Amino acid sequence: MTDTPIKGSAVPRRQWLWIGVSLATLVAVVALLLDSEDTADVTSADAPPPAQLVTIVEVAHAETVATVTAFAELRPRWDAEIRAAVSGRITQVHDAALAGERVAAGTPLFSIEKTQYETAVAAAELALEEAKLALWQAENGVALARGEFERAGISPPNELALRLPQLRIAERTVASAEAQLEAARRQLADTEVTAPFSGFITRRLASLGQTVTAGEPLVRLSDDHQFELVVELSQADWALLDHPIAGKPATLFHRDGTSLGRARIRQGGGFLDQETRQPRIFLEVVDPGEGVLAGDFVRVAFAGRPIAGTLTVPESALTRAGHVWMVDADDLLLRVEPDILFRTDGMLVIAAPEGSGPWRIAITPLASFLPGQRVAPQRAEG
Repeated sequence: MTDTPIKGSAVPRRQWLWIGVSLATLVAVVALLLDSEDTADVTSADAPPPAQLVTIVEVAHAETVATVTAFAELRPRWDAEIRAAVSGRITQVHDAALAGERVAAGTPLFSIEKTQYETAVAAAELALEEAKLALWQAENGVALARGEFERAGISPPNELALRLPQLRIAERTVASAEAQLEAARRQLADTEVTAPFSGFITRRLASLGQTVTAGEPLVRLSDDHQFELVVELSQADWALLDHPIAGKPATLFHRDGTSLGRARIRQGGGFLDQETRQPRIFLEVVDPGEGVLAGDFVRVAFAGRPIAGTLTVPESALTRAGHVWMVDADDLLLRVEPDILFRTDGMLVIAAPEGSGPWRIAITPLASFLPGQRVAPQRAEG
């Protein structure tokens, strides 16, 4: 009975001992961590991270001749449905009338039955001969009447006595008969349908044996030699051109960048497109080569007016947000919203900011750039 109190008092003393050791260990760990954090802060403050490398180009303001580019569709000057001028049955379809054929001006395409038009020509020739006979008789009557009055030694009382009204009617009858004969011959000639200009047959709309009426389409013909373009420009690009523009050249480029030759400005401005409210420029292609095809979408470059106080920088210098980053004399970043004048051949032409320059432009801006950030600029090679 006397041993029980001694064992019961030993157990609490051991628990308090372990609790005290644990607390001492915890305090030592916390002190060690605090000491490590203070050391890290001192080290960071004493050795700042190196400045970020930035590739730059140095540019100075200069006078630049503006270049205005736009895209347009090459269109044939002449593109029309060739229609029948007379009615009748198609008796022959020439090989040149098949779709895809290239034809020269005057090439036969269709033949329409001629019988009724040959008959009309013969009737018109007969009517003309009868009119000429009536004219000859009227002239002879006038001559006889004049002779009778001359032999009698008196003056004719009026024109009717000299049969002059009959002569004028006969003269007009001959003129009418000649015109009718010309019309009949024209209709006979229209039974042979020919190409009015050189080009490609893009579609055939009539077949052999088909009866057509005047005005019915036969083929669609597209010019292969003369091309034109219509370019629409914004008001800002229109202001960059060197006016007046009529007669000035422009350069054509394929979509892959290859040159397609030159075009001449036929006319421009004067009115705005009713849908886009933009000025339009009308051009014609000068000496088109083999690479010029109707329906192609080409880039048109116009030489504009000279502009003073501009900077020419790579397009890569422009961020998605529309900013340009400059590096000042203290190697600090400066964010600028540029006034973009035009773009040409991968370069950006902007209005020069205030100052004498030259300006150092970052050509590969990063999303991590911040205004006032210190950087280590290095010039781009080449």
